[in-house]
Amino acid sequence: MLQRIYQRTLALSASPYAAWWLFAVAFAEASFFPLPVDLLLIPMVLARRDRAWTLATICTLGSVIGGILGWVIGAFLLQYVALPIIHFYHAEQTLANLQARFVQYGVMIILVKGLTPIPYKIVTIAAGAAHFPIMPFILASAVTRGARFFLVAGLLRIFGAPIQDFIERRLTLVMTGFLILVVAGVAALKFL
Repeated sequence: MLQRIYQRTLALSASPYAAWWLFAVAFAEASFFPLPVDLLLIPMVLARRDRAWTLATICTLGSVIGGILGWVIGAFLLQYVALPIIHFYHAEQTLANLQARFVQYGVMIILVKGLTPIPYKIVTIAAGAAHFPIMPFILASAVTRGARFFLVAGLLRIFGAPIQDFIERRLTLVMTGFLILVVAGVAALKFL
């Protein structure tokens, strides 16, 4: 089943709508969607390494714009939209902690948390809930999300063939490892 999904994702990268799908997933992942955009970015870069920088740019733009939606959700729709998302991750205490930390550390939280497997939507919603200024939020999001996506795309562009071979031979192991990282990121929310 994983192999079929992987092959379908590779085929999707050749679609004329691939860039739009990537943008949509990056947008949703930064504001409400539970799965990381890397699940789409990695196979797309492996299928078209010549487009690595374009795909990283699309992810960055989608993530920053989605982060703005997350900020708006936190700032203006906390009770009705944000709290159910936060509750899904069992991260109520984390939201409260992040809100307090935004007052003290602000941009540093965005820069550090944007590179980790911690769901970015928690950071975007917390920034809005803390009423962190939107322009520094946007700039820090662009830096941290861009760094993350360009690093992934760059590594895949440079070492694509061996990485692709490893992924295709050990797809179950790779997906299990990736799932462990996602779960660890969500679990880390408990200790923030």
